[in-house]
Amino acid sequence: MSTEQDDKLAPESAELPNVNRRQFLGGAGAAVVGVSAGALAFAPKGEAAATAAEVQGDTIITGEGNAGRTLASFNFRVGIAQKRRDAPHPAHKNNGDEARYPNRIGSFHKALPHNDFGEVDLAAYGKLQKGLETGSPTDFAAVPLGGARKLGNPQSGLAFDTEGLDCHAVTAPPPPTIASAEEAGEAVELYWQALLRDVNFNDYESSADAAAAIDDLNGVSVFKGPKQGGHVTAQTLFRDPFPGCTVGPYISQFFVLPTPFGAEFVDRRARVFAEGSDHMTSFDNWLTVQNGGVNESSSFDPQRRYLRNGRDVAAWVQNDVLYQAYFNACLILGTPPNSFDEHSGGIGCPVNPGNPYRNSDNQFGFVTFGPPYFKALLAEVCTRGMKATWFQKWQLHRRLRPEAFGGLVHLQKTADRYPGVLHDDILNSSAMDAVFDKYGTYLQPMAFPEGSPVFPAYTAGHATVAGACVTILKALFDAKNTVIPNPVVVSADGLSTEPYTGPELTVEGELNKLASNVGTGRNIAGVHWRSDSVQSILLGEKIAIAILEDQRPSYNENRRGFFKGYTFTKFNGQEITV
Repeated sequence: MSTEQDDKLAPESAELPNVNRRQFLGGAGAAVVGVSAGALAFAPKGEAAATAAEVQGDTIITGEGNAGRTLASFNFRVGIAQKRRDAPHPAHKNNGDEARYPNRIGSFHKALPHNDFGEVDLAAYGKLQKGLETGSPTDFAAVPLGGARKLGNPQSGLAFDTEGLDCHAVTAPPPPTIASAEEAGEAVELYWQALLRDVNFNDYESSADAAAAIDDLNGVSVFKGPKQGGHVTAQTLFRDPFPGCTVGPYISQFFVLPTPFGAEFVDRRARVFAEGSDHMTSFDNWLTVQNGGVNESSSFDPQRRYLRNGRDVAAWVQNDVLYQAYFNACLILGTPPNSFDEHSGGIGCPVNPGNPYRNSDNQFGFVTFGPPYFKALLAEVCTRGMKATWFQKWQLHRRLRPEAFGGLVHLQKTADRYPGVLHDDILNSSAMDAVFDKYGTYLQPMAFPEGSPVFPAYTAGHATVAGACVTILKALFDAKNTVIPNPVVVSADGLSTEPYTGPELTVEGELNKLASNVGTGRNIAGVHWRSDSVQSILLGEKIAIAILEDQRPSYNENRRGFFKGYTFTKFNGQEITV
C-alpha cells in the first residue's frame, strides 16, 4: 500500500470520548479543599491550618502528640492530592481504527462471537463498547462470549489510587493504524521473530535465517528498531534503542547471574518450550482461539536451560510473576559477592549516590532507604502501572493483537478479502513465503496454544511493569557508575554459562536490557507489537517517577537537605534528579 493511500485512510487520531468519571465519584459533593502549595496545609472551617514548620518540624512529633501527627498526616495527603489535581491532564487519543472500520477489523475483540472469517459479531461488540463507555458492572456482565475464555478485567482501568498519578493522568501516543507502513514494519518483524524462535541469539551473526530477516527489515518503508549506520544488523536485530540494549549479549546479565534469595539460592535455568512447538497455524484452530477456545497444549523441553533463544524467552514471559525479573535483579544488586560461598551470587552494587545513608557514619537505611523499602517499592509501582495500562488497553485504544492482524493477512493473501487495507510491505515480505512454506497458511505462528491474553494489545502490562520497576532500580542503585563484574554468556546448549569478553556492561545498560528482554519476549511470543513494548516501558517510567516524587517529602530524611534526591538516567538517555 502506498503512502498516499495510507494518508487517505488515516484521519486525525480520534480523541477519547469523556469516560464520565463523575459517576465514579458518586454523591461525594463538590467541596473543594483549599491547600497552600508551600505548606501542604489544610484545616476544616474554624480550625487553624498547620504551618510548613509544624508539618515538617519537631513540633508535630514531640509537642502536639497524636492529634498533631494526625493533622500533619492529613495535611500531607491533601497537599499531594492538590498537586496532582492541579497538574496538566493529558489528552487521550486513539488511532481511529475503531471508527475507521465499521466491521471492527482494526480493533480487539478476542473471545467474543465471530463469523467464519474471524470478524466479530457487531451486536456483541456493541455491548462491550457500552460497558466501556458507561463503566456499569451490569453492562459489562451483559457482554456475550464466544467460548470458555473470559475478558481480562476491563473494569480495572476505572479504579482510583491514593498515591502517584491517577491512572487516567498519564497516557501513551496512539499506536500505528492497521493500514500504516509502521504497522506493516512491525508485523514483518513479528513474523521473523516467530521464524527465528529456535535460533540462538548468539548465532544471529552466522544464521542464514537471521540474515534474511535483517535484509527484509532493511527493505520496509518504516521500521523503528535500533540500527547501526542506518541499517538493521545482527547486533541490533530484535533489540531496543535504550542505552545499553545493543551492547554485548542479547540476554541481560540479570537473567543469567546466580540469584541469592536470603539463605536460599535460585538456579536461573528455566523450564522452556520444546523446539518447534508453534501454535495457531491452521485457520480452523485460529478461528477457535478467536472465539475463546483452546485446542492445543504446550510442549516442554525435559531439560531446564538458561535462556538462549526466542522460544526460551517466550516460555519465561508466559509464566512469570509480575515483578519477578526485577526482584531477582534487586537481590543480585543488593547482595555482596560471595556472601555465603562462591556460588551464592550477588554483585554488591552501591546504592544511589543520593541515598542519605550512603556516607552516614552512624546510621543505615532499612525501613526507609534500605533493603525492605527497596523490595516493597518494586511491588508498589506495579499496581499503579497495571491500572494505568489497563485504562489504555480497554477504555482508550482497544488495539488488535498480532494474531488477529495475521488473520487479516491470511484472508487477504488467500481470498482478497480486504483489498487496499494492508500495506504492501507486509503482503510482499519474504517472511510470508517462509511461513506459508512451513505451515500452509499466512497466519502468524504463536508460541502459546491460547495465543494472546483476552485483553487488548496496547499498552502492554509486562512492558509497563518493566519500565516502572527498572526505573525504581536505577533510582535506588548506582547503576550508571557500576560495571558488571565477571559477566557471562549462555552456552549453545543453554546448560551452562561461559565468561563474556567484549565491551564492558554497566548495571544501567543491563537493567535497560532486562526491561527490553521482557517486553520484546512478549513480541517474540507473538502476543505484542514493538510499539506496545517500547511505549509501555516509557509509560511505566512516568508512573515510577511520579511515585518517587510523591514519596520524597514524606521522609524525615528529606528535611534540611539530608536527602538530596535520586539522580539517574531515563530510557531516553536524559539524566534527571527526583
